[in-house]
Amino acid sequence: MEKKATRESYGEGLVLLAEKRPDLIVLDADLAAATKTGIFKKACPDKHFDCGIAEANMMGVAAGIAATGKLVFASSFAMFAAGRAFEIVRNSICYPNLTVKIGATHAGISVGEDGASHQCNEDIALMTAIPNMTVINPADDVEAKAAVLAMADYVGPTYMRFGRLAAPIFNDAATYKFEVGKGVQIKDGKDITIVATGLMVGEAIEAGKALAEQGIDARVINIHTIKPIDRDIIIKAAKETGKIITVEEHSVIGGLGSAVANVVTEECPVPVIKIGVNDCFGHSGPAAALLKEFGLSAENIVNVTKAALGK
Repeated sequence: MEKKATRESYGEGLVLLAEKRPDLIVLDADLAAATKTGIFKKACPDKHFDCGIAEANMMGVAAGIAATGKLVFASSFAMFAAGRAFEIVRNSICYPNLTVKIGATHAGISVGEDGASHQCNEDIALMTAIPNMTVINPADDVEAKAAVLAMADYVGPTYMRFGRLAAPIFNDAATYKFEVGKGVQIKDGKDITIVATGLMVGEAIEAGKALAEQGIDARVINIHTIKPIDRDIIIKAAKETGKIITVEEHSVIGGLGSAVANVVTEECPVPVIKIGVNDCFGHSGPAAALLKEFGLSAENIVNVTKAALGK
């Protein structure tokens, strides 16, 4: 299966968007080569502005541009976009409910060798806690590009999470349609449900195939919008399969697992088992090795699923 990093899809999606939105402005904080907004800069040099290593200021600039009615994307690593600039995102973007799109790349443990200081496993928790903020975590190239185009017409602040590591492309570009707040059922199943987001969707798909070979019928759901989350698809899965496993490249506190558990406890209480980073910092190492070490692999999803079913 072909693989591509969603950060590359982000840069290419901005170029596609520029063809439809002449009012588009893209900001970056001295990381255009890494966030891939450099792809947009090459195509539209007069609409790309480097704000330097000053992420909080960049968010203030983005708020000002949005207040004039233009469409603005502000980009940096997740650690800086969600962490360093949190107060400005909260008070200057979300409080006045301005239409600023934050493109946050290099999220999660798969940043790899950059280590704990750059492996942001808390950004979803930070961003979902802010009123007015919509949080998007696309799973592959097709979904990431579609999300960029869709969110351009979505009113209000948006946090878009992209990865450094190449992810398998499983969606069909000819038929895929991105809908804010709508989960996607990838595989039906009656024994248990695996709910995944971002990079972990590909692992969940592989886990579903491996489980099927062992006689376990697992439903697989892709949640690309963590806020607002698709309550209907989760409640239906809870009622029909009785148990849910969530998988995310993020802390098990305040991310996808917490969002799913909130829905389930309110509507249809069933066990929710979370796979993610277990309230600890990461460390430097090859991305693939780190994912396996922290249990973010198809193999571990299979093991946890079998244990949940008593097999």
